[in-house]
This record gives sequence, structure tokens and C-alpha cells, in this order.
Amino acid sequence: MSEYRYDLHVHSCLSPCADDDMTPANIAGMASLNGITLLALTDHNSAKNCPAFFEHCKRYGIVPVPGMELTTSEDVHVICLFPTLEAALEMDRIAEEKLIKVKNRPEIFGRQIVVDVNDEPVSEVEDLIINATSLDLNAACDTVLSLGGVAYPAHIDRQANGIVSILGTFPDVPAFSAYELNEGGNTEEYVGRFPILSGLRRVVSSDAHRLWDLSDGSESFDLCDDPYSSDLVRRSLIDYLLGR
Repeated sequence: MSEYRYDLHVHSCLSPCADDDMTPANIAGMASLNGITLLALTDHNSAKNCPAFFEHCKRYGIVPVPGMELTTSEDVHVICLFPTLEAALEMDRIAEEKLIKVKNRPEIFGRQIVVDVNDEPVSEVEDLIINATSLDLNAACDTVLSLGGVAYPAHIDRQANGIVSILGTFPDVPAFSAYELNEGGNTEEYVGRFPILSGLRRVVSSDAHRLWDLSDGSESFDLCDDPYSSDLVRRSLIDYLLGR
């Protein structure tokens, strides 16, 4: 077992609401300066920058986790993390198919930039990826689980797209195994309001859209990594978040 300082909710320049300088190389470099050793890329409804993200994390000795922040048909944000790039890119295909299609207007919403392993822009996604998909909470969780991943509600302590704000409660169904807070100091309040949370894994992540918003490395998990490989660390993370 080793300690891994993490941030499991970060947006790249693919997300229109993120700064254009949130490239995979810049994200990995800033995370390294902050002492983070386990880092997930979770763009809105897309994993298209995860391949480049993997390459840059490796250069800094950071274990990369491919993922996305899915918007369900209820307009709830859900963090989806995967053990492999292949699984994340399959979820990317599914999310793209289920996305409510509206053309992006970069001058209003921001650019949606895909970069290559050299951190160079190669394309821009035309459809606005911050829209909801037609996947409801149950379908989203089932789909992610079928791909070997884990799904849990994002920033439940925020009004915008938080499950508590949208539904008025933390539901019994689907049976989430984890939840995310934007502010760790809100733990006692939310566990008091929703006792179901006491039996779930707690994640505190930044939801960074700018480089200076990345977590400071104060949150950590102890994960199995012997014999060491980044694949084992990712699988150990997902098993932990699944409550295994």
C-alpha cells in the first residue's frame, strides 16, 4: 500500500468552460508542482484528450486516470473513471451518440480543443459538449460499470448540476458507492443531512477549469500498488471507489 495524493476532477481545454491553457502538458506540470501523484481528466461528456493526458502524466511520474464528467438526462453531473484508455474512449463514443446535439458557439461558450501527444491543437469538437445526454442516472451508472469503471455524483455540495440540488436528496437508487465534494469541509454537514453517505467513499476534488484551481495535494488515498504498475494503481483506485 502506498499513499497517493489525488485530484480526480479536472477539465482540459476540450471543455468549453475551461481556459485554453488547460492543456494536458500544463495540467500534468501544475499537478506535479502541487505534489499530486494520481490525476484524472474529466472533461464534459468526452474523453478525447485522455490519450495526450496519459503521455504527459507519465513524463511527470503521475498515474493518469481516464474519465469524463457525464451530464445525465436529469442534468446531474456524474464523474466516470475507467481503468483503461480503451474503456474511456468507448464511453466517449457512447456519450457522443447520446449527447443532445447543438452546435458550439465558441465566442459564447468557449473553444473545445483536442490536442495531440505533443500538446498541439489538432481539431475542435463542433457539437457543444456541456449539454445533457439522454442517459439517465441508472443507465449512466450501468454503462460505466459494464466498462469496468466507477460512476459517482460530482460536487454534491454545489447548486449547479449537483445531485442534491437537482433531486432534492441523495437517492438510494442507483446504489452509488462514492460521492464527490468540492469542499472537504462540508463533509459533516452533508453526512448529517444524508446518513447514506456515511457508508460511501468520499472524494474531494477541485473541478479545476484553470491551472491555479488544481488541488493542493492535501487529499489522498492509500492504494495497493505491489508489484507496482500504473494499471494496478488505477484498478486499485476503482476497486476502492466501488467499496471493494
